[in-house]
Amino acid sequence: MATSGIAQGINKGHVVEKRAKPQRYCRKSAPAGKRTLMARSIAREVCGLAPYERRILDMIKTGGSAADKRIYKFAKKRLGSHKRALKKRDDIKEVNTKQRTRAAA
Repeated sequence: MATSGIAQGINKGHVVEKRAKPQRYCRKSAPAGKRTLMARSIAREVCGLAPYERRILDMIKTGGSAADKRIYKFAKKRLGSHKRALKKRDDIKEVNTKQRTRAAA
């Protein structure tokens, strides 16, 4: 809402021009590069899954669609944020599908 320049009313206050703030550095995010993705895939291949990731994988295998909420809650408790938990859940589901396709072939 624009201010009216009058001292009373809903839009009270001195009329000023809004400055466009530069984007904060912490908000910038770029897609991961080829080198980073390759390093991560090699690390995953060599090290395998962390114990909590194996537990999530087990939950995916045993539970159905209702297990999604339980997996989310478990991942959120371990990782600390909503976004990280959702991303981890999707990541482990992807690992599960790759394992199933490898076993079928």
